[in-house]
Amino acid sequence: MSTPRFRRTALAVAAAAVLPFALTACSDSGKDAASGPAAEAGADVSSPAVDASAPTTAGGPFGPACAGVPKEGAGSFDGMAKDPVATAASNNPALSTLVTAVKQAGLVDTLNNAKDITVFAPTNDAFAKIPKADLDKILADKATLTKILTYHVVGQKLTPRQLGNGSFATLETGKVTTAGSGESYKVNGVSNVVCGNVPTSNATVYIVDTVLMPK
Repeated sequence: MSTPRFRRTALAVAAAAVLPFALTACSDSGKDAASGPAAEAGADVSSPAVDASAPTTAGGPFGPACAGVPKEGAGSFDGMAKDPVATAASNNPALSTLVTAVKQAGLVDTLNNAKDITVFAPTNDAFAKIPKADLDKILADKATLTKILTYHVVGQKLTPRQLGNGSFATLETGKVTTAGSGESYKVNGVSNVVCGNVPTSNATVYIVDTVLMPK
């Protein structure tokens, strides 16, 4: 056999021997890629389905009135989270009437020293729905005012999920009912939560658009 022909034959044999290993290596490489980070990311995407009824905010404040909360300072969400509830409310301009009522009833220390409570906090506009003569009368009657204000306080921290269909005892000894889902909740069927799940150092606050009246 001539030398050139021998070399051609040897190269062909060598190529035939190497090709299966090369294909195997490519195949293994493809498997490794499929089982790497990209595949893991894909697995994460397809892992447990999200509960459509769960709040979309995953623990943060929600609701249309939240846009009016200051972005910085003591009245911001971060600022309110550092203070007890009566102090935190005093730094929120939308709750100034409530703060006046709390002071009038002598409940500042009671609320600030309470542990793990929920406060349904009426906005200034909520109080404005009450005829002025009636509101002035309420503010002047400490016993009635205290009864109304403590009716807005529940002795436990409530999550949005718990508001879906709830009934809770208040510090006034009555009960409030809640219903809703996602970012839409009502209290006693009449008062809308307009900015909910607001944390303070000792309470969770749900700002509402109507003053709740105990029965």
